[in-house]
Amino acid sequence: MNKTTWNGILHMAVIVCGLAFSYSLFAQNLDKTYQVPVIKTDVNIDGIIHQEEWAQAETITLDYVTRPYENTTPPVKTEVKIMESGDTLYLAFTAFDPKPNDIRAFYRDRDKVWSNDLIGVKLDPFNDSRLAYQFFVNPYGIQMDSIENEMTKEESDSWDAIWESKGRITQQGFEVEIALPLRIFNFSEGKGAKTWGAEFVRFYPRETRLRISNIPYDRNNACTLCQLGEIEGFEDAKQGKNLALIPTLVVGKGRSRDLDESRIWDDSNTNEVGIDVNWGVTPEISLQATINPDFSQVESDAAQLSINNTFALFFDEKRPFFLENADYFSTNYNLVYTRNIGAPDYGAKVTGRVDDHTFGVFIANDENATFLVPGNLGSSIATIEEESINVALRYRYDVSDDLSFGLINTFRSADHYHNYVLGFDTKYAITHQDTLRIQWVGSDTEYPDTLFKDFCDDNCQVKDDFSEAAMRTKEEDSFQGIAYQLNYRHEERDWFFRYDHYAKRDGFRADLGFVSSIDKTTDVIGGGYIWYAEDSWWNEFEISGDWDIHHTDNGELLEKESQIQFLLQAGMQSSFELGFETRDRVGLRHDRSILAIDNNTTLFHEDTIWTYFDFRPSSSVYFETFARYGDRIDFVNNRLGKEWTVEPNITLSLGEHFEIDIEHVYSSMDVEGERLYTANLTDARLSYQIDQRQLIRLILVYSDIERNKANYLDPNDIDARSTDFGAQLLYSYKLNPLTKFFVGYSSSGFEDDNVPNLTITEQSIFMKLSYAWLN
Repeated sequence: MNKTTWNGILHMAVIVCGLAFSYSLFAQNLDKTYQVPVIKTDVNIDGIIHQEEWAQAETITLDYVTRPYENTTPPVKTEVKIMESGDTLYLAFTAFDPKPNDIRAFYRDRDKVWSNDLIGVKLDPFNDSRLAYQFFVNPYGIQMDSIENEMTKEESDSWDAIWESKGRITQQGFEVEIALPLRIFNFSEGKGAKTWGAEFVRFYPRETRLRISNIPYDRNNACTLCQLGEIEGFEDAKQGKNLALIPTLVVGKGRSRDLDESRIWDDSNTNEVGIDVNWGVTPEISLQATINPDFSQVESDAAQLSINNTFALFFDEKRPFFLENADYFSTNYNLVYTRNIGAPDYGAKVTGRVDDHTFGVFIANDENATFLVPGNLGSSIATIEEESINVALRYRYDVSDDLSFGLINTFRSADHYHNYVLGFDTKYAITHQDTLRIQWVGSDTEYPDTLFKDFCDDNCQVKDDFSEAAMRTKEEDSFQGIAYQLNYRHEERDWFFRYDHYAKRDGFRADLGFVSSIDKTTDVIGGGYIWYAEDSWWNEFEISGDWDIHHTDNGELLEKESQIQFLLQAGMQSSFELGFETRDRVGLRHDRSILAIDNNTTLFHEDTIWTYFDFRPSSSVYFETFARYGDRIDFVNNRLGKEWTVEPNITLSLGEHFEIDIEHVYSSMDVEGERLYTANLTDARLSYQIDQRQLIRLILVYSDIERNKANYLDPNDIDARSTDFGAQLLYSYKLNPLTKFFVGYSSSGFEDDNVPNLTITEQSIFMKLSYAWLN
């Protein structure tokens, strides 16, 4: 053999030996189970790790950078000490840093410090790779908690628990102490040692944001929670009574006026007393109940621009009762969207996990029944002014770590209306890289006979008076429909593939959920390839794409699309995306009184380019922007135009306490060489975090839409200019997630062709107080 051949053989041998050694370390770390010592006294959580307090603790080191690198040696040392007292799990993190002045730490509201230096833990008390509790803390003790759901591949920070944390920056880095009461977990109580899934994590954001862990991560395994390490102990762990009574008081005064009428102010007063109950019935089962609740939101929704859009907007749920254990009701279809329940007098929820069985039940009334009316070209919102009862039931049986079966049932009913939904779903992990999900859902619905008239221009007397929503609600008797989907995923270290098939039949409705389209069958095929780099200016490069096609139940083409995109992640915590898409899709119906697509719509062709860029050049500045340019259907006039959209967002941290977050959306469209509209939306949020518990926030939202009426086919139905303005000033004090005090002021107004000056239409002041008695 020549020298080149020998060099090649030696090179391959080194690689094989390296991989074998790495795998050996990987296997050893996965197999290692840490023992959690039991202590007899409580620990003073003050952010100062006293050696005498932690002398009995097990010490664990974080030895792997798992992202963006692949199980490399960290540039900094991190130690965590762990022990438990029978009712509390204690953790102490020592995060060493050679340059403590570079530590990124700010005083922010709870769950708002993701960009900071963080330490934390993921815990799976059932050790079955289904759900994991996540707790993270910044160097000042600011908390973040969430639930990771392996079944849906989603993480939700809407879950809030009461736990302790304190932190401080030192000359060697920073220290954090954490106390996690066992009452906040669902777990199996009983005699004998228990094994929990666990991972200890540090986020180290500098030029690159490093994720540092005590266990290596296998990128060839698509299951994240399957790779958690293990901790063992909790022989005498007790959850205790775990009862919380939370009375609430809401006091407010407001006024509003209709500018189309007399413009006289109408005053209103709010004085409401309610009570919430959180009870750990057993360590595995929880009950939440509320009587005369205040379901108002303290913080305004993120502003969204609604122009040239035929489908209803989605808003996240923010109300505590509905957020608690919401993951128990998750399925592939969004069948439980509790923002549809607007003004209940009572509510109750039971969730739990017993052995291989997971379940959730909730019930709430509502003064109205509000729901989406879905279609294949658009959706609308319907309201029936009758008190409704709303029920959701969810059950899942885990046959093994790889196979689960589930059932979902929702129920909405009023005097002249009902919607019943029943569905089945399954998830099967064929291999570590291959996952199959299937769901089938059926519904039975009855609308009031006159509901369709709410969506008519004039009682639907002639063809032009109709809309798709009117056609979808014009039903004399109850009707039925089904929906089903199949999702296959193959995910490896370097490449991935997906295939999805969705079908939602014409008669299907999910009125407690957020299902905005029906009468549509969709097929999607996609995949991509990933390259990784270490010790380079870039970390990851990905190329991916997909092809999808949509038809009606009758096989009529609705849309066909192909797209390709490129992703680059690099220094300064930056990422850059570039995408191209080409699409054929139909516009609006010519005859709105029939649902046919063929010979009743125009098929338009759209070519679009888009890009996304974000970076964090320092701890105090974050910038991102999304931009898109290309063809887009003008849905008002049913023709093709050129749309230009830019969405920049900048976040500035001025010192440790003050933050400015400004998001702007600019969108414009030209049709036939002339401007059709120009729209601007600005959402500015100024926050001053006084300390861990106190916050002052000012929110300003301003939108302005200018239309060229000469370029509209029917200019009488539009305003040349419409402007909306909203403001909210809020002070909050949070002792914990359940004990809170808010006081604030809000106002809103608008301007259009009939109201030539920006005029205030609503004003209110409010105070909300809740206090949690824990037992």
